[in-house]
Amino acid sequence: MKRIAIVGEIGSGKTFAAKLFGLPTFNADNEVNKIYKENRAAYKKLKEKLPKFIKSFPINKNQLSKAVSENGKNLKIITRIVHPLVRQKMNIFLRKNKAKRAVVLDIPLYFENKLNKKKDVVVFIDSNQKKIKKALKKRQKTNTKVLKKLGILQISKYIKKKRSDYVIKNNFKGENLKKNIKILKKLIFKK
Repeated sequence: MKRIAIVGEIGSGKTFAAKLFGLPTFNADNEVNKIYKENRAAYKKLKEKLPKFIKSFPINKNQLSKAVSENGKNLKIITRIVHPLVRQKMNIFLRKNKAKRAVVLDIPLYFENKLNKKKDVVVFIDSNQKKIKKALKKRQKTNTKVLKKLGILQISKYIKKKRSDYVIKNNFKGENLKKNIKILKKLIFKK
C-alpha cells in the first residue's frame, strides 16, 4: 500500500487536493473534530488542564480558541492530549485499508509529528499567500490569532517543500488542481 501524504500551509487547499485523489483518505482535522465531539476521556483531561476554558461536553471549539488566544502554552497542552488520539485513529485507518492500492494522509503536522515513512509519497500543495488569506477569510469562524499560533507549530513551507517528492501549485481554480492531481496519480502509480 502506497501512502500519499499531502502537506502545505494552513489554508493552501490540502483537503481539497486530498479528495481529488479519489482514494481512502485520513483527514486529521476531521478526526480532531470527532474527538472534541465524541471523546469524553479527552474532554475530562482537557477540562482538568484548562478548567477556565473547557466548560461543557461536547467541547466547543470557541472555548479552545479562547484558551489558545489567551496563552500559546495552552496549545501545547491541547496537542499533548489530542495528538496521540489522532495517531491511534490513523493507525486504525491504515490497518483497515492495508489491502488497498494506496491511501491519502491529509495531516497538517505530518512532518512535525514525525509521521513520515521513507517510502511515503509526499505532495506539497503550494499556494499564493494572498489567495490563502482570501480562502481563510471565507471559512467560518476563523480566528487569526489561533491560526498564527498554529502556524508556529509548523516547520517552514520551504523545508516542507524541500522534503516533498512533488509540488503542486494551487491557484484555487478547481479544474487546474484536478488536472495536476490526475497527472500526478499517473506518475505515482507508474513507479
